[in-house]
Amino acid sequence: MNTTTNPLLSSWTTPHGLPPFDRIEASHFEPAFAATWAAHRAELDAIAAQSAPPSFENTLAAFDRAGAALQRVELVFHNLTASHSTPALQAAELALAGPRAAHESWVLQHAELFARIDALHRERAALGLQPEQLRLLERVHLDFVLAGAALAPAARERAAAIAQRLADLYTRFNQNLLADESEWALPLAAEADLDGLPATLVAAAREAGAQRGSSVPVVALSRSLALPFLTHSTRRELRERVWRAWVARGEGAFEGGAGRDNRPLAAEILQLRIELAGLHGFENFADYALRDRMAGTPAAVNELLQRAWQPARAKAAVEQRELAALGAELGIASSDASVQPWDWRFLEEQQRQRRARAAGDAELKDHFALEAMIGAMFDCAGRLFGLRFAEKRDCALYHPDVRLWEVYDERNGGALLGIFLGDNFARPGKRGGAWMSVYRSQQRNGGAQIPIVVNNNNFAKAPAGEPTLLSTDDVRTLFHEFGHGLHGLLSNVHYRRLAGTQVLQDFVELPSQLFEHWAFEPEILARHALHAQTGAALTPAQIEALRASGAGSRSTLDSVQYIAAALVDMALHEQAQLQGFDLGAFEAATRERIGVPAGCGLMHRPPQFRHLFAGDSYAAGYYVYIWAEVLDADAAEAFREAGDAFDGATAARLLKHVYSAGNTVEPRATYRAFRGRDAVVEPMLKKRGLIAA
Repeated sequence: MNTTTNPLLSSWTTPHGLPPFDRIEASHFEPAFAATWAAHRAELDAIAAQSAPPSFENTLAAFDRAGAALQRVELVFHNLTASHSTPALQAAELALAGPRAAHESWVLQHAELFARIDALHRERAALGLQPEQLRLLERVHLDFVLAGAALAPAARERAAAIAQRLADLYTRFNQNLLADESEWALPLAAEADLDGLPATLVAAAREAGAQRGSSVPVVALSRSLALPFLTHSTRRELRERVWRAWVARGEGAFEGGAGRDNRPLAAEILQLRIELAGLHGFENFADYALRDRMAGTPAAVNELLQRAWQPARAKAAVEQRELAALGAELGIASSDASVQPWDWRFLEEQQRQRRARAAGDAELKDHFALEAMIGAMFDCAGRLFGLRFAEKRDCALYHPDVRLWEVYDERNGGALLGIFLGDNFARPGKRGGAWMSVYRSQQRNGGAQIPIVVNNNNFAKAPAGEPTLLSTDDVRTLFHEFGHGLHGLLSNVHYRRLAGTQVLQDFVELPSQLFEHWAFEPEILARHALHAQTGAALTPAQIEALRASGAGSRSTLDSVQYIAAALVDMALHEQAQLQGFDLGAFEAATRERIGVPAGCGLMHRPPQFRHLFAGDSYAAGYYVYIWAEVLDADAAEAFREAGDAFDGATAARLLKHVYSAGNTVEPRATYRAFRGRDAVVEPMLKKRGLIAA
């Protein structure tokens, strides 16, 4: 297939150089990868074969520029298989998993190329490099070392084989989970099945049913349907069915799910990770993975987690007794402090509605229309960073629900800064969760290019003609992912390897989690949280009640479920051997050891834990959200100390040292440059309600 018939290999004349989505087919990817792999290999062989001694420009800068055509194909493939998958794309994803990993190993184990990079690294102090150049050299050198370039030949070959096998296992794990989430649904056929559900949730369930060819509303296994159902449904037996399905994802337990059990895949992944760590001289994978994270050691991670876990567990015990008493009063639980997992969110909501000072989520949901909240996040970005968003509706995108905005920099004469795509709705063929990605990274090495950033959410879509209304949790998610999006859009670096979100894993969540703080600022709520039908603004009393109810912050249940999952992650990856390993038994024993309240459970059980087993970015790293939360809570204090949530001087420092810096500076140093000191943990504990404010 040549460049005239394969759109992935031809010049893209689309607006802003967007992928020609309307011409791309699944069959185009295998030949496109083959052609761009060959081109990339030729580029790197040429760099390695130079007769001139290695220099920063002829080796590091050249390496950073190489593979542009491959990256273009890779990013389109990565995004479509996550956001708009089809059986043909899934088949291609599975077929290409091993070869893609093999090419990456070939690159990062290229002996002659590594010799040149290693020579520069040894002499780096004498090269007179600019700070960003030195950072690029250090990062690229570490990339090669972690991929096995410095290992003996046999160990290097085994590391490459492990990478290929892991890529295949990650793909299978994710596709199994996608199938479970796409295929399982609970029909709400009787009128009584809708008891307690807000009208907006019923409408979203009808839309989910229509997407699946059902004439009745359904509860699907997307977070924006399943968790609200568990919160509001008065039908306890239906809540139990939804909860049991939610926690059974990935176990091959559903009809048609034979052969989709992720437990053996996860066990093999863990075993291969232990072997890979051993090749690099580490006892376990946690030690190996944390070599390149801010935390540094498993001990540092566990210390932070325990500082949050102990008060979170104690607070959950108090809440469990309160909820059990309420459950006994309502006739759905005993009064002996036992609360079932499918009851906790429901009872929590009943309790919240009873408290005069709190505003129930359902009552206020009419004030959180998706369109208004998009306007709110754009308003915050404009006030903080001088950005302006203009929607463009005449671009061919990969799904009708996807929207595109041109992003202009008013600090720089209104120059076009980047392109932002919003893909906000759940649908079959789209993986669960919420995430940010790019179709093109910002860089200036070899020619300036503006970023194309995409945010993916999985909100339950309202029927045509009706506004999609968000829960406060959905609003937080929207702002969270947009924080990642801003991190990509505002990137202002020279080299592709250092651009945007390519920072250490326990720093990457700082820009996203920090941006959540602005979602529930009183002036933002007053301006944007308008009633979807009447246009009425929230009253000051409602805003105060909303903030007092904990909107914008995580509940005790959320804290327990998250921290417990992070502790399970660390326990899994601190294992030095897995002889006779049983994943289910290990999970149960770990939950018992750390004392997870029976009524809470984990945010993600291992068979459905994409963060750990659909890739390696968060393996021995799920803790990064709370590590970053220490930073984001401390950073938010800077604005409070300034007396203005949009203080210009503080925002300018935040832009320079966090949102625009990419990976050009070591993260502790860049945070210190913003804040004037290291972060402290107390604001995070206060934010979660784990110590007194």
